[in-house]
Amino acid sequence: MRAFQVTSFDTPAALIDAPATPPAEGEVLLGIQACGLNFADLLMANGTYQDTPTPPFTLGMEVCGTVLALGAGVTTPALGARVAVFGGQGGLADQGVFPAALCREVPDTMTSEIAAGFQVAYGTSHLALTRRAKLQAGETLLVMGAAGGVGLTAVEIGKAMGATVIGVARGAAKMAVAKAAGADHVIDASEDITAAVRALGGADVVYDPVGGPSFKAALRATNREGRIVIIGFASGDIPQIPANHLLVKNITVIGFYWGGYLKFNPTALTDSMGELLDWYAQGRLKPHVSHVVPLDKAADALELLRSRKSPGKVVVAP
Repeated sequence: MRAFQVTSFDTPAALIDAPATPPAEGEVLLGIQACGLNFADLLMANGTYQDTPTPPFTLGMEVCGTVLALGAGVTTPALGARVAVFGGQGGLADQGVFPAALCREVPDTMTSEIAAGFQVAYGTSHLALTRRAKLQAGETLLVMGAAGGVGLTAVEIGKAMGATVIGVARGAAKMAVAKAAGADHVIDASEDITAAVRALGGADVVYDPVGGPSFKAALRATNREGRIVIIGFASGDIPQIPANHLLVKNITVIGFYWGGYLKFNPTALTDSMGELLDWYAQGRLKPHVSHVVPLDKAADALELLRSRKSPGKVVVAP
């Protein structure tokens, strides 16, 4: 089979011919139809992600595929079922083995490309806004990086929860994407973000996958008793938080790592995904896949993320 693998952190990941692996006990073998890319794949490729495996390993955290074989003790999903699964690695390949318990059958109305890119982005925003930030209807949600893979989902989910959503994105094209996803107001990232948000009444909840100067601007625009959820640091700059500002304005800064729940509370993830699939079936969510790229162009697909040229989700389809 073909697999896009990291063999060393000193050399770029590359497409190689690799031996197919049969499923072990509790696993299924999938014929991979689509793999969603995430910023974490970039970090994993250079060894800086918090859950980076030891090389060699195949990149690709979330997939959709058809069950080709069952490991010992597996009764569901059934052979031939089309499922989505977050495996953490192994998705950028023709085939892969994944834990059967983490697989969820995909509705017929959902394409494999959408299903592959649905889990991390929507799961991250849903759990961050419901469980961690406890966003309430009528509050104002500020989404940084609002045209990115997770930012767009935060816009959609915030609107579905009854919030007024302010999206920050760079350039007219990305601002239009955020607006189309449901943002009530959009701000260009090159503007004075603090002043623009304050002019709209400030933010009660901030969703920040960007970090750096954007975090500092958002903090200054956060209302008293506001909550800031740290999703990641796409800017490459991890901000230092002035604790005195938190104290004076009674602001809470919340860390959130979606993948970490696999280790200490996987039920939170499966419950969240069940609700999201219901919302999708009801037409409340409109996932935006901006690029579908073949496996032999996986390096180009990752570059779309690195250069921030993807307004929406990037999916690789073997």
